[in-house]
Amino acid sequence: MIELAELHKAFGANRVLQGVNLSVARGESMVVIGGSGTGKSVLLKCVLGLVRPDRGTILVAGQDAAVAGREAFLQQFGMLFQGGALFDSLPVWQNVAFRLLRGPMKRPKDAARAVAVEKLARVGLGPEVAELYPAELSGGMQKRVGLARAIAAEPKIIFFDEPTTGLDPIMAGVINALIREIVTEMGVTAVTITHDMSSVRAIADNVAMLHGEGQIFEVLGAQCGQLQVGVGQVDALLAAQLGAAANRAG
Repeated sequence: MIELAELHKAFGANRVLQGVNLSVARGESMVVIGGSGTGKSVLLKCVLGLVRPDRGTILVAGQDAAVAGREAFLQQFGMLFQGGALFDSLPVWQNVAFRLLRGPMKRPKDAARAVAVEKLARVGLGPEVAELYPAELSGGMQKRVGLARAIAAEPKIIFFDEPTTGLDPIMAGVINALIREIVTEMGVTAVTITHDMSSVRAIADNVAMLHGEGQIFEVLGAQCGQLQVGVGQVDALLAAQLGAAANRAG
């Protein structure tokens, strides 16, 4: 579904991605981990076209992202942003139905609202939440709304950017479980970036680790038992990366 080949991206002298190769199969839940500054978010932005890679190839469903029609290409994706990224001036239902109220996917207002309420129910929020504003919601509720928005347009691919950041352990567990359920239920291809190992264990079919040189270090697979065996190794590698980053900062 997603193929990255020899992907490079630098910002001035800072070489963030240095020859990343990664394959994500249709229906797979891939988690990308790594320390701060290793290029996890840049990787997603390159796929979405928000950042143009210096060189390399990005294929999505066999289509070259560099030449694909922008509107049709982006319709394949849903996104759960790290900070929620809800529009403060819009009620919850309009946040959820944002893509259904404009552009090529536009629907009548009543139909769009009905979809929003349905997706809110799927993430455990009642219809009364639809008319509230983001400022009236807790952090966990905002994440749920963000997840409802990510699935509202029935995407083929969903990106999750640090989905449990800022949540307490109980709510983080709830969000992880919801993500796993929805990805399985919808049969979508999912890519999650995180540093939270509890998310890795809950969400991942496979895990790819970006190391400090901007390359994929290793892919561990749950299907062949590597993920369960390799989590301790990943923990150690991630801790080493974070320690190295702290030393550089110091």
